[in-house]
Order: sequence, then structure tokens, then C-alpha cells
Amino acid sequence: MLLSSHCCHSALQSSCRVTLSAAPVRRSKMCGIWALFGSDECLAIQCTNAMKIAHRGPDAFRFENVNGFTNCCFGFHRLAIVDQLHGMQPLRVKKFPYLWLCYNGEIYNHELLKEQFEFDYQTRMDGEILLHLYDRFGIEKMSSLLDGVFAFILLDTANRKIFLGRDTYGVRPMFKLLTDDGFLAVCSEAKGLTQITHSMSEPVKIMPFPPGHFEEFNLKLNGKVESVQLERFHCCTEEPKHAEYDDAEQLGKGFALETVKSNIRILFENAVRKRLMAHRRIGCLLSGGLDSSLVAATLVKLSKEQELQYPIQTFAIGAEDSPDIAAARKVAAHIGSEHHEVNFTPEEAIKAVEEVIVHLESYDITTVRASVGMYLVSKYIREKTDSVVIFSGEGSDELTQGYIYFHKAPSPKAGAEDSVRLLKELYMFDVLRADRTTAAHGLELRVPFLDHRFTAYYLSLPEEMRAPKDGVEKHLLREAFSGLDLIPDEILWRRKEAFSDGMTSTKKSWYSFLQENIESKINDSQLQKAKKLFPYNPPTTKEGLFMRQLFEKHYPGCYEWITHYWMPRWIKATDPSARTLSIYKPEKDQ
Repeated sequence: MLLSSHCCHSALQSSCRVTLSAAPVRRSKMCGIWALFGSDECLAIQCTNAMKIAHRGPDAFRFENVNGFTNCCFGFHRLAIVDQLHGMQPLRVKKFPYLWLCYNGEIYNHELLKEQFEFDYQTRMDGEILLHLYDRFGIEKMSSLLDGVFAFILLDTANRKIFLGRDTYGVRPMFKLLTDDGFLAVCSEAKGLTQITHSMSEPVKIMPFPPGHFEEFNLKLNGKVESVQLERFHCCTEEPKHAEYDDAEQLGKGFALETVKSNIRILFENAVRKRLMAHRRIGCLLSGGLDSSLVAATLVKLSKEQELQYPIQTFAIGAEDSPDIAAARKVAAHIGSEHHEVNFTPEEAIKAVEEVIVHLESYDITTVRASVGMYLVSKYIREKTDSVVIFSGEGSDELTQGYIYFHKAPSPKAGAEDSVRLLKELYMFDVLRADRTTAAHGLELRVPFLDHRFTAYYLSLPEEMRAPKDGVEKHLLREAFSGLDLIPDEILWRRKEAFSDGMTSTKKSWYSFLQENIESKINDSQLQKAKKLFPYNPPTTKEGLFMRQLFEKHYPGCYEWITHYWMPRWIKATDPSARTLSIYKPEKDQ
């Protein structure tokens, strides 16, 4: 037990604070956040639930009651990336003694906003900007001015208000549980809420907090809460309000091809540059595909310009004959990164599936498949290297219409609409995968393709410009970087290969090994009964049923965490893998 029993109801008028610090050699700022308001149970016992997200912040843990407020408390697991001395939360500063803040994320424009509004900082934490912005402008404008990725819990004791908020694409996760009698529980991951005890006559749903929204609650005198409003503060198709405070170079006007290409390069490089904010070593996942290669190459270029004291590490995972391993090796040699190759074996991957599902909190087939490799490479990074901040190429396929099925879009308008749909659903699929598999090993993920300025600009371009061209997906993005020698031409124009496919040979995909293993574990009779057993998102394959069973084993009845399975559109498909589609051809056949 972390806390002594005196931290229950009788002692709530005094602050109960416990901080557990790890060895001083590991510090960080990415974290796991957790909070309870209006609990009917002993807070000391409830606090043990917060330990289920300890992987998100292995450096230190703090649990703190809110003085004078019945059964309100915060929990925080820390991985320190900036301000190593003053990075513990909940964050409180002398200027705003009535504000309590727990947040997970990075605010990339905090220095610009600090200078613009002449705020007087008391820490070096980027999150302090939330306190100043809220005090001056209120919650809505505060949220809209933030350029970054974040999930926050803000308590205003003076006005008896609680606010929750999450970034536009849900890069940083957050779940909430709210009962009819005014009990509110919030956590970075759902697993930190599944064992919460409360005097509830009926089960209460734990649901992901919607990206791009904030929610306001009243905190009643009896400690219970009441939801007042849930509002969207930013949508991916909107130009962010913080753009006027961004330090990006002046962009060219109009949609002439050369102007557009130049703007794409400027905004993408700026997106990578602002994410270099760290006091820990930086690495990059490198599959050898277009997206991760552009991120890695730009990262290496900017790190040299800023004279970082160490080379950028890149990480690839795959079998010896995987196309990804070969392509990543070429990119690493071209850009001069310190490259690591992680051996991938189907046997090791199959053993990891259940553990991956536990971390994902998802049973989506393509998400689980792709997560296994990312989970294993993240494990290697944690155990074998000193890189903590990890860049990756997530979001590009959704933004730039990179999936193979976009070739079958009935019109540029339809393709553009589906691109926005995919971006809005990232928090259930690719962004969820990338966050959970890296955070499982105490790593912090950074995704420059989901930069607000970059996505808003790209989505503002004419629909015809963004559509596949000459049989090549992501044609505009490729063309923007053509002729620069940033990455090899063969990589620049390499066709889309799903991560879960590219890890293994073109002769046999990873999912085929998995399906063969599952064949002996699920029989035809079980599959036939699956539709009645699981009427919500019923599995239609033995693989799908196997994953659903593992999910239900750990998270019974929590199937609504995803609304649907990820599947290609506009083409008959029974499997999410591009290799199963009739329009897919291996690179050697192009």
C-alpha cells in the first residue's frame, strides 16, 4: 500500500501528499494523470488504482488531496522531459493559489505566448502557460491558443469549477467516469479507472474524452460535481487561433504548385523543429516508408543545425527479409543516423499479443497487428538505449490520403471527406496505437505530421491537389520534397506498405502467422456464436474473435471504447491489410 489509512475521510482537511522518487539518473515530463472528485470511498484505497498507469511516468509518483475539498484528489506519474527540478504535479504557483493543474503533454508555443502576453513565469514548465491563460482569458480561449498535444485536469477552487480538455487529435489520452450522483474520475488510460469503487447501483461507463473538446463542471459544496458544458474548441479543418503567435516563416499565397510545395516544406520543417523541445535524448522510429523517413531526415538535419551533442538514433524492426528493414537501412545510411535494427520473429510477436491488448485497451484488428511491432521496438529502445523522446510518422496517411484504398475514391471530394473522417478517428486507431505502445515502456511520442498549422494548411488545399495522382498515393507530399536529396528517391516514391505487413517478408505477412496460430485456438462453432455473444462490433473472423476474447478478459463490457473496426472503403474487403486488396501489388511488380 502506498498510502497510510489516515488519508481517508477524517483527515481530508489536511493535505496528504506522497512522492515516490526513482533513481536520479532518470527524469522526465511525459506522464500519467489521474483525479477523483466526490468519491464516497477512502482515497488512500482508491489511489492504488492510479498505479495501473505507472508505466507512463516511471520516474516519480505523487498523490495529493485538495485542502478543504471533500474527497478531491490528484495522482501523477512523471517522466521528466523539461524542467527536471520543478516538474512534479499537480502544478500550483503562488500567483494562482486557487488553481490546481494536472496535465500530460507538451505546449510548443508556451514561450511565444509568455512573451506575447508578458506573463511572469514561476517555473520552467511549459504547462504553467495554462494557468496564466485561464486566469486572463477563461477556458475556451485558453484551450484554443494552445499549440501542442495535451490532456489536462484544471481545478479552480475559488469558483468551484473543474475543467477537462484534450488536444485536437487526441495524441494524449484521457478517459472519464461520471455518475448520476456527481462522482467524477479521470485518468490517462482507462485501466486506471476500471477498479474504482463507488456506491453505484448500476455499472457506469468509462469512456474516452473527445479530442478537441473541453468540459466544464461545477463543484458543489458537498464535493459532488455537475457537468455544465462540453464544447469543441478546435477542429482539424480550422486554422488554429494560435497561428498568429507561431514563429513559422511567412507562407506564400495562392495554390500555384511551387508555392504549395514550398509551404508544405516550411510548415513540416517547423513542425519538427518545435518538437525538439527536450532535455532528454531524441530518437525516431524508422520503417523506411515515406512518412517516417521524412521525419527522421528532417530531425537529423535540424539536430545538426542546433548542434545537439549526440547523433539522432533511428530504430527499425523486422525480419531479415522484410522490405521495411532494407528500406530503413538505406535511409539511415543516407541521413547519417545512429541506426538500430530490432529482430522481429512471429513467435515473439504472438507471445506479446495479449500484453499489447492490455496496453492498447482495444480489440481493433489492424490496430493490434500494427501495435505488436511498435511495442517490441519500444521495449528495445527502453532496455538498450538512452533515447526517451521518440518521433514517428503517425497521421500522415490520414492527412495526405496515403492508404491504398484512396485510389478507389469515387471523387476528390469523397477522398477529402474521408481524410477528415480518419483524422477525427485517430484517437481510436493509429494515435492510440502509437501512444500506448511507446508509453508502455516510458517513452514520449512526438508526431509532427499532426502539427496544427501543417494539417490546417494541407486540408485547405484544393481537393484535386490532395488526391492520388498517376497511380501514386500521397503524390503532393512526395512532390514537395522531390529533388532535395533529403531522402533517397526510391524511398521518396516507395509505395505505401502497412507497418504490420512491412515487418515481414512480402511472401508472408505477420498477420498470416498470427492467423495460423489462432486457427487451433478458435473453432468454427465458436465463431458462429460470436455474433450473438458480441452483438456490438461482432467479430467475423477467428482472429477478430480471439482479440475480442482477450479484450473482454481484461476489460469486460467495455467494448464501446471503439465505435467500429478500421477497414478500407470503396472496395470489397474482408481484412484491413492492404496486401489482401485486389489493387495491391508488391513493389517488385510495379
